[in-house]
Amino acid sequence: MTIQAGDKIPSCTLNVMGEKGPEEITTEAIFAGKKVVMFAVPGAFTPGCSLTHLPGFVVNADKIKAKGVDTIVCLSVNDAFVMGAWGENQNAEALVMLADGNAELTGALGLELDASGFGMGTRSQRYSMIVDDGTVSALNIETGPGIETSSAETILAAL
Repeated sequence: MTIQAGDKIPSCTLNVMGEKGPEEITTEAIFAGKKVVMFAVPGAFTPGCSLTHLPGFVVNADKIKAKGVDTIVCLSVNDAFVMGAWGENQNAEALVMLADGNAELTGALGLELDASGFGMGTRSQRYSMIVDDGTVSALNIETGPGIETSSAETILAAL
């Protein structure tokens, strides 16, 4: 079942790239006591994700944070090495590049995407959400191709 506004973010341990390599981080550490914008992409370094989705959040990070957001998270079903390299490539220092390598959080959210037809296996659907102290207050899931419903501009308008 897909997570909805009013639901709590499930407890899960994920990875981020640290100075000495991958580091574990829990959903509690990310969301507890904070206002967080999280968006997910089907894959790091893929065209729509690299040309439009992530850059929109990078460019608008200051505007989003000015609306009271503590953290902006980019999630993908990739490993921490890929997410770290992609963040560096995209100048995403203001964002947390979150690796859901085994799709554990993605599955717990009910937001999996079967991309096996493209040789990519299980991935995340494209979405964005606003999370207040661990509870989803807004969820924007793309229902087709394109990046409109889950864009940084849509999040800015919702904040």
